[in-house]
Amino acid sequence: MSIYDVIARCRSCGSTDLETVLDLGTTPLADSLLTTEQLDEQEPMVPLTLVVCRECALAQILETVEPEVLFHDQYPYFSSVSPRLREHFGSSARDIIASEELGADDLVVEAASNDGCMLKNFVEAGVPVLGIDPAGAPVRAAIEAGVPTLHDFFGHELAKTVRAEHGEASVFLGHNVLAHVAALTGFVAGMAELLADDGLAVIECPYVLDLVDHVEFDTIYHQHLCYFSITALVSLFERHGLRLVDVARIDIHGGSVRLFIRRDGEVSDRVSDLLVEERRRGFDSPEGYRRFADRVRGLRTDLRQLLDDLHADGKRVVGYAAAAKATTMLSFCGLGTDHLEYVCDLNEFKQGKYMPGSRLPIVAPSRLAEDRPDHVVIHARNFADEIVRQNSDFEAAGGRFIVPVPDPRVLEPAAAGGGAS
Repeated sequence: MSIYDVIARCRSCGSTDLETVLDLGTTPLADSLLTTEQLDEQEPMVPLTLVVCRECALAQILETVEPEVLFHDQYPYFSSVSPRLREHFGSSARDIIASEELGADDLVVEAASNDGCMLKNFVEAGVPVLGIDPAGAPVRAAIEAGVPTLHDFFGHELAKTVRAEHGEASVFLGHNVLAHVAALTGFVAGMAELLADDGLAVIECPYVLDLVDHVEFDTIYHQHLCYFSITALVSLFERHGLRLVDVARIDIHGGSVRLFIRRDGEVSDRVSDLLVEERRRGFDSPEGYRRFADRVRGLRTDLRQLLDDLHADGKRVVGYAAAAKATTMLSFCGLGTDHLEYVCDLNEFKQGKYMPGSRLPIVAPSRLAEDRPDHVVIHARNFADEIVRQNSDFEAAGGRFIVPVPDPRVLEPAAAGGGAS
């Protein structure tokens, strides 16, 4: 029985006018790490095809893997592992509490709340919260941390239940989730259902201009069903009686936008300016994405050549970060045990498992000091600065880091802090 469907209509507007711009081949499922016992089993492999809607300009993948398969009970992503994410969420929460003057009579609801990393800040400020997340392991971690959390997928029907049982939300949050939603219109309808008349929704999602400018094709995987422009987002929200009133570009996850959405309100110049910029660069249609696809194919050639040259010189190379984006990188570029010996990851939940597809073992970062490979490919390049700092002893001992995107390159020690974004 198939674990995925192929869409025939745009996930946002329903148009059938979809153009294929990048075929990434058949890939394993990102974040479906393998145990030792699973190494002899056949793992799921699913096509990964990026298309653009000619009607509303939404970039999206054709394939929809069943959400229960992707966001399983042992889903290995925990926001709190990253110091940078903890700082990011803390700063954002403080700003929202101040701007909305939140207190004990308000309710903050977060969809895809993960381990409660964001909502903890509101709990500490005495603001009632409710998290909603479909992955069992992060939900258990959130509850243990004192963050009330429902183990479920957010959508319109659940929003009706939450409103009936908990009341309307003064603030609705969604961090790095909108792109994950198969029933996109149901999610936004749920947000509109739950939000108070004068409420604020704050949504963060990766931004297509950063995706293209930094050649971040590795953020395309089956959990990420959509890749948003402001053009596509304005259209999506307006169909549900919501207005994108402001936007801020932020550098988290390789380049994202923080969206401020209300039922009504004046639209800021920042929104208008980005709409003009997207139109100028051809991202109100498939045109801009075709140029992006050409750069992706060129990057694959360059990265393989760099690694082949290092191996020809007798250098030992490993990876760092068993991130979801590593699955796309390894699969599309055809990299495996012939190129990398293992992958380091700080998350103990991932250690002892294996990367999907490539079957590369995942080990603790302490392994770098034990056997001293020559080069480390940083898969989570959005946290490259953090990874370099955490492993300064490796670099001090002569090891070198490689950042594969936007152009595969070996970082010089003196430039490592500023050249890994």
